[in-house]
This record gives sequence, C-alpha cells and structure tokens, in this order.
Amino acid sequence: MQTRRETDRKEMSPGMLAVLFSAPAVLIIAATILAPFLMAVFLSLHNWNLKRPGRERFIGLENYTDWLSDSDFWGPLQTTFSFAFLAVVVIVVIALLIALLLNEKFPGRGLLRALLLVPWAIPSVVNALLWKWLLNPQYGLLNAVFFELGIITEYQNVLGSMPSVMIWLVIAYSWIHIPLATLLLLSGLQTIPDDIYESAIVDGAGVGQRFLFITLPMLWPMLSIVIIFEMIFALKVFDIIFVLTAGGPADATNVLGWQIYTETFRKLDFGAGSSIAMLLGGITLALAIIFYVILDKGVER
Repeated sequence: MQTRRETDRKEMSPGMLAVLFSAPAVLIIAATILAPFLMAVFLSLHNWNLKRPGRERFIGLENYTDWLSDSDFWGPLQTTFSFAFLAVVVIVVIALLIALLLNEKFPGRGLLRALLLVPWAIPSVVNALLWKWLLNPQYGLLNAVFFELGIITEYQNVLGSMPSVMIWLVIAYSWIHIPLATLLLLSGLQTIPDDIYESAIVDGAGVGQRFLFITLPMLWPMLSIVIIFEMIFALKVFDIIFVLTAGGPADATNVLGWQIYTETFRKLDFGAGSSIAMLLGGITLALAIIFYVILDKGVER
C-alpha cells in the first residue's frame, strides 16, 4: 500500500514542482531586491528627513517635481552622461582591440588571458584607492614617472581641475571594467567560423575588409550586449567618485550617484535621495530600452 506522501508526490504537477524548487530563490530576490526597491519608492513619495523626526508626511510626486526643476539635478545628470559616454567609448574600443589580439594564435596567449582577469578580480573600492595613491600630487607613482621622463617639470594635481580630473576618472574606471568587456567580446569572436575568414582571404579581402564585413556584423549581437551593460554600469558610478574626488573639484564630478549619497547619508533626507535614485533608475531603464531597440536593428535574424 502506498503511503500518503508517495501519493501526493505522484499527484504533484511539474509546474508545482518548479514553483516549489524555485521558491527559495524567489524569496531571496524578494528580500534583497524587491523589498528595498519598494521601500525606496515609498520614501520617494514622502517628506522623510531624519534631521526632522516626527514630521514625515506623504507628499506624492513633489520630490520628483522639485528635482526636475532644480539645477542640482540637471547639472549632475549632464556630468553623469558625459562620464558614461566617455567611459563606454574607451571600454568598448580598448576591449575590442584586446579581444582581437587575444583571438589570434601566438606564444603566451593563455598567460595574457589569465592576466586579463587581474584588474577584474580587484574590488572596486580597492581599485579606487590604488588610483588615488598613483595620482597623489605629493608622492604619486605616475607623477614620479612623468617627472623622471621629463613629461612634467613639477608634480601635478591632476584631480584638482578639469578636464584632467574627468580624463583620469574615466581611465581609473575603465581599467577595472575592460577585462569583462574583453572576455565577452572574445567569446563572441570565437563563435565566428574560421572557414569564413579563409574564404574571404581566397577572394582577396584585406584585414580591414574582413573586419568590416565579417567580424563586425557577426560580433554585433555580443557587442550590443557589452555596450548596454557598460552604459548601465557607468550611469550608476559612485565608488570611484567617492574615493577619488568626492564630487569635486567644485562639483565638476558630481554625478547622480554622488548626489544620491549626499542627499541620503549627509543631509539625511531619505525622501529626496530616494526620488533621485528612482529618477536615475528610470533614466537608465529608458536608455537601455532605446539602446537595445537601436542596436538590435543591426542584428541579422
């Protein structure tokens, strides 16, 4: 005679089993992503400042309308877009060049691929602290090297003025993001059959022609993913700004990520900070959709 447990197990549908086994993962996602997101939405609709306890009240979309008419939002938004554009261009171009190199066969290729993972393995804050030491105006290694080579006559504070501060922020940020982009592009390159290149060479196609008419079109799906991912990561940049410039000099690197931190954890205005975070999230989502639609048109079906 079958036990009740065995009978229930046989009667359970595949759909119920899927729900049962995925329930722990769904609960973890709800606890770590959905709950904080809903809390942020809730706070963004309230006047919620810890410096004025007991005065919390629902104000609807007032936080959003205030920010959309405030230069303290549009200025950081413009800086965020400038940084993201420069960073994505640098990352994609350099990652593509490195991926093309590592896709060729030469001695030591495996070692170079392994070394490529080193910057990616470094935590973001550690990477920022490393660059803060390298760029230090009193004892920074880069200043010392440039001075010895005669490039500069005295140590420079490259993080103290524009445009040098933005250039070095993009370099420091890109250095840790290039490896992942390179690996993704390299994986896309390795899916292109060698027979196509061999046929093109027989037909007399040069290196540039093979890249434009074979490599680029067939790599476009992976290249689109890299562009969208890197754009999303760059728009929400914070850690490198926090360590290297703290939004300076004179708010020159005050991106939206830093503005969110300032409003929430310095001014303790959780309502204002949450509303900026929601606006940044909406802008990022909208741009990701637009980029996906535009870039997806280049993918052959």
